[in-house]
Amino acid sequence: MNPGGWLSRVAGMTFFTRLLLPDRASGKALRDAVAVPVLAVCCMAVLSGCGKTIQIGNASQSSPPSAPATSVSSSGAGSAGSSAAAGPGNAGLQVVDSTAEQAGLHGNGGTVVGVAVQEAPPRWVQLSAVTSDQLPAQHLININQAALYRFDGDSTSSAQSACNGACAVKWPPVTVEEGGKVYMAGVDPDEVGAIRRQNGQVQVTVGGHPIYRYTGDSKPGDLNGQGVDGKWFAVGPKGEKATSKQ
Repeated sequence: MNPGGWLSRVAGMTFFTRLLLPDRASGKALRDAVAVPVLAVCCMAVLSGCGKTIQIGNASQSSPPSAPATSVSSSGAGSAGSSAAAGPGNAGLQVVDSTAEQAGLHGNGGTVVGVAVQEAPPRWVQLSAVTSDQLPAQHLININQAALYRFDGDSTSSAQSACNGACAVKWPPVTVEEGGKVYMAGVDPDEVGAIRRQNGQVQVTVGGHPIYRYTGDSKPGDLNGQGVDGKWFAVGPKGEKATSKQ
């Protein structure tokens, strides 16, 4: 429902009430008339959350150097990641500024647990910013409390992942199905985007950096991927490296 429509109706109700009622009597009647629609708009905003819809370009399409690093755009934007350049059947990825629980969802949306192989992209994913004794700096975890990582081999200007094949087996990309949703806790929606991988799947990015799990993490709280090969680090809520030196 369009909140603008409610505002137009409220304005009309105000004018109509003033025509029918004396000024002294119109105050309470007007407040009563306005209260219900305004309350409805507020409730809808809380339930649905704020966010954006983004379109993901084809993996074969490289963004020009000046294009956004995530190769995505908000709805209506006319950049390289716009709907005109989107892959066939791309329904758009929805970024929602609320947790899955606040949206009335339960479970994990299809995100696998531990070292299990992600056979198909989940219906939705959640990114949460947390701290821990092991890593005091804010870093991201998924709905199953698995740590998420970024790779120094990736470039925010290429809009592609440099981790494919055997690398992606060891470091599974955080993917989501076409038209899926990304829920958040402590993450700015503007930092979240997506790229299309070589196999056509949609991978979530934060601050332009594609994000991954690590198969060496078997239980919640594990951070065994931190610093591996000097190129893999826990990812912060803006896509930065989350290190104990921060």
